[in-house]
Amino acid sequence: MLPASGTAASSAMDWQGRAQFTVFDSDYGDGERFRTLLQRWRDDGARPARLHYIALHASPLPGFRRIPQMDAGVTLDLLCAPLDEALAQLDARLDAITLHAIAGTSFARALARLAAPGARLTASALTTAQAHTLGGAGFACTSGPDGTLRAVFTTRKPPSPWMRTPEPQRRAIVLGAGIAGAAACERLCARGWHVTLVERHAQAASEASGNQAGIYMPLLSQDDNVMTRLSRAAFLYALAYWDTLGGIGPGARIHGAACGVLQLARGAQHAGVQRAIAARHGYPSEYAQWLEEGPASALLGSAAPDGAWLFRQAGWAQPASVCAAMLDACGSRLVRRFGAGSVRLVHGAGQWSALDASGTLVASAPVVIVANGTGARHLAQTDALPLASVRGQVTYLAEGALPALPFVLCREAYLTPAVKGWHSLGASYDADPDPALRQASQLENLVKIGSMLDNPALGGAAPLAGRVGFRCVAPDRLPLVGALPQQDDGARIERLRQVPRQNGLYGLLGYASRGLAWAPLAAELLASQLDGEPLPLEAELTAALDPARFQVRARRRL
Repeated sequence: MLPASGTAASSAMDWQGRAQFTVFDSDYGDGERFRTLLQRWRDDGARPARLHYIALHASPLPGFRRIPQMDAGVTLDLLCAPLDEALAQLDARLDAITLHAIAGTSFARALARLAAPGARLTASALTTAQAHTLGGAGFACTSGPDGTLRAVFTTRKPPSPWMRTPEPQRRAIVLGAGIAGAAACERLCARGWHVTLVERHAQAASEASGNQAGIYMPLLSQDDNVMTRLSRAAFLYALAYWDTLGGIGPGARIHGAACGVLQLARGAQHAGVQRAIAARHGYPSEYAQWLEEGPASALLGSAAPDGAWLFRQAGWAQPASVCAAMLDACGSRLVRRFGAGSVRLVHGAGQWSALDASGTLVASAPVVIVANGTGARHLAQTDALPLASVRGQVTYLAEGALPALPFVLCREAYLTPAVKGWHSLGASYDADPDPALRQASQLENLVKIGSMLDNPALGGAAPLAGRVGFRCVAPDRLPLVGALPQQDDGARIERLRQVPRQNGLYGLLGYASRGLAWAPLAAELLASQLDGEPLPLEAELTAALDPARFQVRARRRL
């Protein structure tokens, strides 16, 4: 347990011999308790391989936030929510619990749902009624002379049949060496998995992840909806995660720049909605700042009559360099099978086999992660998923043909600063499979950027230059993260847990045009699921990403 005084001696005694140990603290405070425990973990030769520290934290940005650590075996989750709300959305098995002065009694039943058998609890400043409620929930309580309550969770209830258990064999095949697959490899290898990466092309980032520059930025909404909350969690995680890989920017491991993104309002009515969002949510200025016409126009250097959002932490990155940084971090645990062409999957005797077009074995493992974007539409195991292939043409304009903005500009399209002598504009959103560059899509991109810069003639005579990629998109525009469902048999289904899954088969799909921001947290979520660890997202948001959600929606209507 983690005593309320801030010491962590008892935790070190409790965790020895365990594969992982999870601590919950109802008040992160200044982080001193976490740092003390982290140092004890580092100093203990009999420490668990994985230490998870979960704490409530006051923040102007609500939601769960996983903070990547330089210690590969450590996770820190800050839950920016009231206690009862946080416990209701938490997916974890708690081994040690520390409670500080809290209100109400409903927390006791929620803790009993989350506590592992034998979990130790320490609490200060609890009322008699709160202690009694803990006792009724299964905690055997004693009170010390200093008034500190200590308890052990004892229950005769069997574990829930839906409780996640770790995959017993830590070997996996990852299909696809784009941003999704590379992130999956890195997150698994960091946990000690051995991974074989199978890519049909001769090198990584050859399809949708091959663009010269990709944009990363958060989304906002008035009701702080699921997409907005997921976007915020993924964006903040990606920023911290890239730092663990060597950073982003000049001289850093990842080629790109946290130069900021200026997002122009689409008109007077849209600007009114944005003002309401700014007033309602009060975002910190480093995360999102609303600028009225004057400041926005001054920053842009041309008219911005309806104002704009400034995202100071956002920017652009070259996806291929992100992929390279993630794959290089995998070390010897990663085996690369590039140039494999199209493969098919076969399952038997508890193993998945990836076979090439001639039937030759490319790789085998008990776990497969399908992360090959639109390629999933051509696998027998995933062709029923409601995934679409959306064409995106990026236009390249030579440096000097556009204003030299120091930030990314976006509205209906985006414009990057010059990268190796070229600006990227785009991208189109076309419902056809044409892989060739075409003038119509280039003109569409130029018209949108010209409108944003108040220059309708911009780039009209520019030669046709750019790149075409195909986004993998789900109907709700959210990624698919988790265990893949079996083919729909038409039976009525009410809940995700009722959906049969394909044994050992998982997906990281449907990133649309937001792969840079989505990929790190999605891979972390899946890796946490595979290892039976605390999840980095609220249960509601995890469910929103479940690949079986489409079956549930369809079957509920029967």
